[in-house]
Amino acid sequence: MHSVRREEERVLVFVNIIVEPQLTDFVTNALRELPDLEAMYEVTGEFDILCLASTSSIEEFRDLLKNRILKIRGVKSVKSSVILYSHRGLKRNQFLWSRV
Repeated sequence: MHSVRREEERVLVFVNIIVEPQLTDFVTNALRELPDLEAMYEVTGEFDILCLASTSSIEEFRDLLKNRILKIRGVKSVKSSVILYSHRGLKRNQFLWSRV
């Protein structure tokens, strides 16, 4: 077990996004341009897109959310969850996604 904050020195946040269905491609393209998003998935269920944000502080995450993500045309709502502690997770060099 390890503390995410101590080991990574980053604030990690799961960002769940609901989008206007006809603007999904537009939203994902806009999100792809945000360097603080480590990963992005189109998912089924309550939300349409799940992202993992990595920022240097909670203030930086607030700015990312308020001034970048929520201003993207087609984003209807966002629910975020700050990771407090990681009991098990991928290490930085084991990410299963790529930035294409």
